[in-house]
Amino acid sequence: MALKRNTEETVVEQNAENKAKSLFNQEPARKKETMILTTFSIAPSFKKELEDMFADMGIGWAAGIRFALKEFYKKHQE
Repeated sequence: MALKRNTEETVVEQNAENKAKSLFNQEPARKKETMILTTFSIAPSFKKELEDMFADMGIGWAAGIRFALKEFYKKHQE
């Protein structure tokens, strides 16, 4: 007794494989910039003041520093 080969399944499998390859090989519409880690020195008492101010705003240390830098840039942009 001969078995009949089901070609529909292989075609569907190949289509799914091609879709997956094309999906993962595509360049994203907008490339996200990689972040740069920076370091700086700050007096512990001033850092505590900033942490308290950021906590009152409901944000953490890193988000507060990013916010402060953006505001500084906006105010001093020429």
